[in-house]
Amino acid sequence: MKGNDVKSPKIVVATAVFAFIFQLAAGAAAHAGGPEKVSGEKMARAPGTADMTDGEVRKIDKEARKITIRHGEIKNLEMPPMTMVFQVTDPALLDRVRAGDKIRFKAEKSGGAFVVTEINKAK
Repeated sequence: MKGNDVKSPKIVVATAVFAFIFQLAAGAAAHAGGPEKVSGEKMARAPGTADMTDGEVRKIDKEARKITIRHGEIKNLEMPPMTMVFQVTDPALLDRVRAGDKIRFKAEKSGGAFVVTEINKAK
């Protein structure tokens, strides 16, 4: 009887650990969009190959290396349409556009900031 008392807490702990790990895995799969997205679209897209997003330049601040863009949904950032300020990776990107220009751009999150990595005037 005493031998069973020693094993019972181990079984309880092992079961709790297994349940916890299972919940973490299920949560990660749900956050990634479920198994179909993990095996398909999201796995196929490598970091840095984000889709281009439509936008309109509202303001440019060359000294601060920032651009304000009214944009559509940014899928790779799971961001809804809005107007916001982005930093730029290369200040020369700001020379390509002016306030009022319709653009296509790529953005990513880097070091806690949202950064425009590529920008082109829309055709």
